[in-house]
Amino acid sequence: MNPVVKAIPDVLRGLGGWAIHGLWWLGHVSHFLLEILIHSGTSFRRFNLITREIYFVGIYSLIIIIVSGLFVGFVLGLQGYNTLQKYASEQALGVLVALSLVRELGPVITALLFAGRAGTALTAEIGLMKATEQLSAMEIMAVDPIARVVAPRFWAGVISMPILAAIFSIVGVFGGYIVGVVLIGVDEGAFWAQMQAGVDVFDDVLNGEIKSLVFGVTVTLIALFEGYDCYPTAEGVARATTRTVVISSLTILALDFVLTSFMLGGW
Repeated sequence: MNPVVKAIPDVLRGLGGWAIHGLWWLGHVSHFLLEILIHSGTSFRRFNLITREIYFVGIYSLIIIIVSGLFVGFVLGLQGYNTLQKYASEQALGVLVALSLVRELGPVITALLFAGRAGTALTAEIGLMKATEQLSAMEIMAVDPIARVVAPRFWAGVISMPILAAIFSIVGVFGGYIVGVVLIGVDEGAFWAQMQAGVDVFDDVLNGEIKSLVFGVTVTLIALFEGYDCYPTAEGVARATTRTVVISSLTILALDFVLTSFMLGGW
């Protein structure tokens, strides 16, 4: 028998295994999200738990968000000017930088950075709590770990993500201003006027914030689920942390395409 023909059943078996595992994973994540939502009332009644986690996932991520946003703005200002100069449209640099940030780069890059910094920290923290049997100890003391540990971290990530994305976009616009106006010499009035005229609050800024909110829910949920579901060993925590970055990054890029298609009326 042809070796290629013999290999077909193995390939189909492998694809079926991946499909079953994917459905299993989606089902468990959905159930995990439902559990978080059911126990969220306890977290909001003790809002200090959420504010403490906002400080952990939000404030600690602020430096990397600001620095990255500034340099992304620098690059957009430089590349945008070199491109617009070919068409004698340098005055449109402000609107190009602003739209690129608030529509796409701000939410997407912020979500990727958030997954790499805060998402891995959440996974490692929950995973270590499971490995050291702290979560089991809570259950023995009649304390629900979902309500006490997971839900505050989930809502902290959901609240922090849109704020961080907005900060990223603001700093990025400032970086484009420094390169375009201060260093290159684009007219300052035209830079801000074109931006004000070309950026719409609802069609551009609000859509970008909706994206960042969806990304915040997705990244935080994946990070918490991977930590809560990991094997309670050092290797299990390490693998869960790696899966958090990989799955979150791919999910962000896929969701960005879907959300952009809906927002632009492509579907």
